[in-house]
Amino acid sequence: MLRRRSVARLLPIILLATSLLAAPVKPLPDRVAAVLSAPDLARGFWGIEIVSLSTGKTLYSQNADKLFTPASNTKLFTTAAALALVGPDYKFRTTVETTGSLDRYGRLNGDLVLVGHGDPNLSGRELPYDLRTQRNDDPIQALESLADALVQKGVKFIDGDIVADDSYFAFERYGEGWSQDDLVWADGAPVSALTVNDNVVFVNILPADRAGEKAFVSVKPFADYYRLDNRIITTPAGTGRKFFVNREPGSTVLTLWGNMPLDDAGANEALAIEDPAEFAAGLFRQLLEKRGIVVYGHQRTRHTELATLSTFSVTALAPSRGGNGNDGQSRPVKTDQPITLASYESKPLLQDIRVINKVSQNLHAEILLRLLGRERGNAGTIEGGLEVLHGFLTQAGISNEEYIFYDGSGLSRQNLVTPHAIVELLRYCSTQPWGADYKATFPVAGVDGSLSDRLTSPRLKSRVVAKTGSLGGVKALSGYATTDGGQEVVFSILSNNFNLPAKRVTDAIDQLVEAVVEDAPAGR
Repeated sequence: MLRRRSVARLLPIILLATSLLAAPVKPLPDRVAAVLSAPDLARGFWGIEIVSLSTGKTLYSQNADKLFTPASNTKLFTTAAALALVGPDYKFRTTVETTGSLDRYGRLNGDLVLVGHGDPNLSGRELPYDLRTQRNDDPIQALESLADALVQKGVKFIDGDIVADDSYFAFERYGEGWSQDDLVWADGAPVSALTVNDNVVFVNILPADRAGEKAFVSVKPFADYYRLDNRIITTPAGTGRKFFVNREPGSTVLTLWGNMPLDDAGANEALAIEDPAEFAAGLFRQLLEKRGIVVYGHQRTRHTELATLSTFSVTALAPSRGGNGNDGQSRPVKTDQPITLASYESKPLLQDIRVINKVSQNLHAEILLRLLGRERGNAGTIEGGLEVLHGFLTQAGISNEEYIFYDGSGLSRQNLVTPHAIVELLRYCSTQPWGADYKATFPVAGVDGSLSDRLTSPRLKSRVVAKTGSLGGVKALSGYATTDGGQEVVFSILSNNFNLPAKRVTDAIDQLVEAVVEDAPAGR
């Protein structure tokens, strides 16, 4: 009798649970509308497209044909073009060359030239990328290995100069539409074919032993590159930290001011350098002298100015005067061919593309754009790279009315793209031989990269792979997701013109992604 009553009491609960499980899932447009109906979100602009990857059917669309600032979703286009046109196995090579001669006494009669060919990882970064960016304690290990190789070659004296040559790309450090505020920080580091330590120095700030004294500031690598104007004062414990850093464009003076309390654990900032080749020349000379190599000359740089490239593109149309079997373009005749004394080879390009997309590395994306121009276009310039990118997107079936790019990273606020163009790009990439590699470079929800702390619920974790994007007033997320029903979808969510806290907008985007994933179970 007691058992029958217990069952009777449980029956309504069982029926309610059954009815809830059987309740139909609301249509996707209703789920999206429920998220975007908040008044604060309605003041901004939303562009959304969600498409079934298997059928190509559009599941949801809102302003998908409108142009939005994409921020770092720009990197989706740059990295896809690089995989398609340069290839995942491409390797960069950094060399030390000379046109002089090395005698039996170890005297080099000529200049020593450090030549960059675009390697973005002459740094302490550990590759392959595994869950997060890891750096070892030696940010200049690549240059050290080149210096060691010269010692092994028997170089003891250099009569000429130390020359840092980044002429493989044009001397075009910044993109059009970049904010001046970005240029002092790592996010806006200058672009060069000779990039050491991501073209930044690490500035470490620690409180002094007593209040009222200046804080301790140290710089590495190559502490002599910047002149420090340190005005940070140590304050009593518990007063709170507040400091500022300024560097005027074209200057090598870092001004720091503010306060740091006695009980502060310290701060570390990555600050951009001014001229990467100049930085590399000074650092390399220092490494050589540390190894006992005497340098009699000076240090200098070798750049390719944009104006010379523009001039060459016109004069190169003149027919060749000789029957040398070239392509009909006149070229300068080289009389002194350099010899290579040492070289350093990078890891395959795919490993760096993984870094670019996982952590949204701006500098490396900009290097990729110039590499496209150098390897598959007319010149290692922004314009050359964008021309190659345009050709790739035309091949992918994306109309040129749906995008305009001014850089390869998304730092430029002049970049514009439609959500539909992003979706079409991702659909196209999924059909290519390199598509799986491309997708594997995206951050994984709740696991790594810029999504390591987003979409972390068991239901969403690892079921969404997507590229983030962020600028002031701009948030974006585009990628692939698997729904509860087992359907794979491609999506793009772009939001512009917000004055809300960044977390409010990213939370809304994550709610939209959850709405995309929510679906009837497979077989229903």
